[in-house]
Amino acid sequence: MLPSDLRIALFSGNYNYVRDGANQALNRLVGYLLRQGANVRIYAPTVDEPAFKATGEVVSVPSMAIPFRSEYRLPLALPPAVRRDMERFAPNVAHIASPDIVAHRAVSWARRRNIPAVASVHTRFETYLAYYHMEMLEPAARAVLRRLYRRCDALLAPSESTAAVLRAQRMNRYISIWARGVDREQFSPERRDMGWRRGIGVADDEMIVAFLGRIVMEKGLDVFAEAIDTLEARGVAHRVVVIGEGPARGWFETRLPDSAVFVGHQEGADLARALASTDVFLNPSITETFGNVTLEAMACRLPVVAAVATGATSLVRDGETGLLVDPGDAEAYADALAAYADPKLRSAHGEAGLAFAKTMDWDRINSAVFGVYSRVIERRLRYGRMTGR
Repeated sequence: MLPSDLRIALFSGNYNYVRDGANQALNRLVGYLLRQGANVRIYAPTVDEPAFKATGEVVSVPSMAIPFRSEYRLPLALPPAVRRDMERFAPNVAHIASPDIVAHRAVSWARRRNIPAVASVHTRFETYLAYYHMEMLEPAARAVLRRLYRRCDALLAPSESTAAVLRAQRMNRYISIWARGVDREQFSPERRDMGWRRGIGVADDEMIVAFLGRIVMEKGLDVFAEAIDTLEARGVAHRVVVIGEGPARGWFETRLPDSAVFVGHQEGADLARALASTDVFLNPSITETFGNVTLEAMACRLPVVAAVATGATSLVRDGETGLLVDPGDAEAYADALAAYADPKLRSAHGEAGLAFAKTMDWDRINSAVFGVYSRVIERRLRYGRMTGR
């Protein structure tokens, strides 16, 4: 199948109104597909002032702000006007990128028309429940996800570790890897700026432990803070720099030492400079399916301390590009951070991480999605010929 034969309807709960790794990956995918000559139409919630300009043409779907997390929106329906637009566009593949109400409706719409559906898995939403003390709902959440994903023709997982979890949970028989690349022109060791460090009050010989991402509890903020408490108690010299914004910033500021520096939301060259100017990247999150920020840190030649969890285990080679720690073990995180007080170990693991990041090319990675689209369309055509549908 030629790329120009593809007509992809992409359904996403957040395409560009809040910036995160998942929707930036989707925008990069759409940009790649459009450059190859494919036709793409995006159906997603929209707002008056999105975080960044959308790649491709977006059709707005009705949505509402999510209670207690009003920055995010929940798609509510595919009303008649949107369905008519879908009929006119006449996709030959539907791609859902978030397991919400509209995704369920889109898959039903596609199945009634014998159009293959593909789902990309960006976040392990069921793991979020533990951070809000609702662990008892995880089995029900997995059951809902299973019903949706098993109605799809294929799943796209960002890492082999995530794919293994999806297989174990019996989400689908057909699971392919759509990894993530990194912009190595943006994220580079060359962005390191000792003047910037001094400007935020950090001495040249101080080790900076970095946090990068949206400041929300499901990123493991409690474990991060406990690890820093332990490191402080041991008298290991360090500073903390937090890059990002989010609703839990106030809580995080009260839990970290007064010496921690919050530099807020950063973009582009400023983001790359801030990250590359730190020394160790600490990522205790267990909700990631890939860990875009982990790869960005590696591209900046930083060693990574991360949880043994989906996403990180496909990026971080324990004892080579970083150190992997059992989830929630603050003492073990402190042990790993203390080991990186040695500049030689930081340098060795950082160089190895940089070498790995150089292999993660966006166009090569996105071409795998085109292959999956082609396979599911051909499989549907064969099924149609066999059944006469």
